[in-house]
Amino acid sequence: MEEKKEDLNFEDAMKQLEEIANVLENGNLSLDESVKKFEEGMKLSKKCNNFLDQAEKKITMLINNGDEVKEEDFVPKED
Repeated sequence: MEEKKEDLNFEDAMKQLEEIANVLENGNLSLDESVKKFEEGMKLSKKCNNFLDQAEKKITMLINNGDEVKEEDFVPKED
């Protein structure tokens, strides 16, 4: 039984998006089926972006400076 898009977590949404990309790359679908898969992929892509935006907001809010929490932009460290 497939999960509803609303119930997906980030990892599941990415996995489904990768599966759709693989199906589309094979080129074995009709035009109508390809358009439907593309539309489904775009919805999943938007959902993934929303997950990332929410995570970024949480990180920004949780950066702690002593006893006071202050907002800073998240900048990943480069190795």
